Amino acid sequence: MNEIKEKIEHLRQELNEHNYNYYVLNAPVISDREFDRMMEELQQLEKEYPQYSDPNSPTQRVGNDINKAFTQVKHKYPMLSLGNTYTIDEVASFYDRVRSGLNEDFRIVGELKYDGTSISLTYRHGKLLRAVTRGDGVQGDDVTENVKTIRSIPLQLRGTGYPDEFEIRGEILMPWTVFEQLNAEREREEETLFANPRNAASGTLKLQNSAIVASRNLDAYLYYLLGEDLPSDDHYENLQIARSWGFKISDAMQVCHSLEEMKAFIDYWDVNRKNLPVATDGIVFKVASLRQQKNLGYTAKSPRWAMAYKFQAEQALTRLNSVSYQVGRTGTVTPVANLDPVQLSGTVVKRASLHNDDIIQSLDLHIGDMVFVEKGGEIIPKITGVDFDARGLLIGEKVTFIKQCPECGTPLVRYEGEAAHYCPNEMGCPPQIKGRIEHYISRRAMDIDGLGPETIDLFYRLGMVRTVADLYSLNESEIASLERLGEKSARNIIEAVDRSLQVPFERVLFALGIRFVGETVAKKLANSFVSIEALESATLDDLVGVDEIGPRIAQSVRAYFENEQNRNLIKRLEEAGVQMRISEDRLSGFTDKLDGATIVISGTFTHHSRDEYKQMIEQHGGKNTGSVSAKTTYLLAGENMGPAKLEKARKLGIKIISEEDFLQIIQ
Repeated sequence: MNEIKEKIEHLRQELNEHNYNYYVLNAPVISDREFDRMMEELQQLEKEYPQYSDPNSPTQRVGNDINKAFTQVKHKYPMLSLGNTYTIDEVASFYDRVRSGLNEDFRIVGELKYDGTSISLTYRHGKLLRAVTRGDGVQGDDVTENVKTIRSIPLQLRGTGYPDEFEIRGEILMPWTVFEQLNAEREREEETLFANPRNAASGTLKLQNSAIVASRNLDAYLYYLLGEDLPSDDHYENLQIARSWGFKISDAMQVCHSLEEMKAFIDYWDVNRKNLPVATDGIVFKVASLRQQKNLGYTAKSPRWAMAYKFQAEQALTRLNSVSYQVGRTGTVTPVANLDPVQLSGTVVKRASLHNDDIIQSLDLHIGDMVFVEKGGEIIPKITGVDFDARGLLIGEKVTFIKQCPECGTPLVRYEGEAAHYCPNEMGCPPQIKGRIEHYISRRAMDIDGLGPETIDLFYRLGMVRTVADLYSLNESEIASLERLGEKSARNIIEAVDRSLQVPFERVLFALGIRFVGETVAKKLANSFVSIEALESATLDDLVGVDEIGPRIAQSVRAYFENEQNRNLIKRLEEAGVQMRISEDRLSGFTDKLDGATIVISGTFTHHSRDEYKQMIEQHGGKNTGSVSAKTTYLLAGENMGPAKLEKARKLGIKIISEEDFLQIIQ
């Protein structure tokens, strides 16, 4: 048995070392295949011998799909924000304040200000103990399980000499390449795009499914060490030592001995940050000596020994060559500016969204114009203006919005009160047809693995799939005969299609792609009408009577079912075995015990997760909301609940109930 334990510990040590080589040093020494083989071997051993489990094993980096509410944890050292400056004069004023405050020699450490989400990591006995978000600076959310999936953060420290317990702070980041892939996927699904990597990283870190967090390949840079027994009084030296423990510390750190060196540091990175793999929005300057930091102290909101210099939003001038138009799955036509390539915020920009006709007209765009393109912290480039001084006699024609669909030639429509133009030919426009199929198979809808945009396009061109119902008539041998697929891919596709027959009704309703019916609306409609037949028969008044369903959604649902092709599609899906009603098991649990009640959930719970309580509220006729108001009926209070919600509920006289009280109400 000791041999097994030694084998497990050896594999963990090897995998930790290879993680460090790959994600911190960017210098792998083995192939991905060999790494995966070792990981599979360790996973199998840990499964067979659970007595040797370790929460900091490399196998924990893959995450799991268990939903968990986050517990709030008070910071040992408050996480204060930094004072921002935008000019060199303000940097000089900071330098002068430090000099007069210390009245002795000092050094300044210049660092890049990474544009992500702040994190505090606590290590005890060389192992990751806890990861907490900044929160309100006094307390934050415990996101340890999600942080374990970030491979550049060590679970077990390397080397020796680290304090028995200490804290290290840094920034969780989403690299540009990962961010662009994520937004491209969301764009295909016609979901709201993340505005910048910071929002994407923050949103990912707060997901309650760590397996999804793991799939998004977050990164981390660490920049400040706190504790009682740190190796040095010097901030810069501490971080260099922390690097040897396995932490990813930026190479873009510099010790500055004068204001001139600080200015040179700013000038250098204002240009060279464009080539970095992650987003930055400025520079942080800190007094190097921890003793001097302590002597300078703090204001109410920020340390006197540190400041942030913010870069100006990055802008470039380039030529507008043409405007093309893209058609989404709901028929939305989006104009796209095609530009001379230009370097902007770490990526080469060739295209920028023009959003709609109103934007085009406000810019007075002409083909050949020199245009200002801005990204700043934004990944989605936008044209912010035209250099009219550069407009010559040979300027091209004025940009005007097209009148017909670029894909099928159908005249476009613009509905009253909306900025977008639409192609109304939803049943005959290829991008809309393929877009609906891609939406149907997506993970949050029917979750049919093995099919992507390229495969859907191939099936469409060959006439194998023209509606989502055709997926259930696919032939394994026919798929296997296609180029780049083969028997294994064909089998996986057919099995995934078969599994989709078990997807519950509310996700099927979302998968149908009815305009304005997202996940939340689909769930409300499914719970209210129970079956597709009842929903199809619902009048406008019936639909508007459902909580949070307004006239626009109601009209869209009615229009969908009034279309004969849609009704035929649903009939084919029903015949294939797709779930078109809520199961009897779930129906048996439906009551009206919370009818008319609006409930806010806060804190963590013993008997069920927050998501389960949300489902119970809906199942018993209640409504779940995120914030306390005069309309709130109950505040369902768990452990570590937000103090602001509790105080507001008490002020408004809202009844506060425990989970035992809640379970008693619905029994």
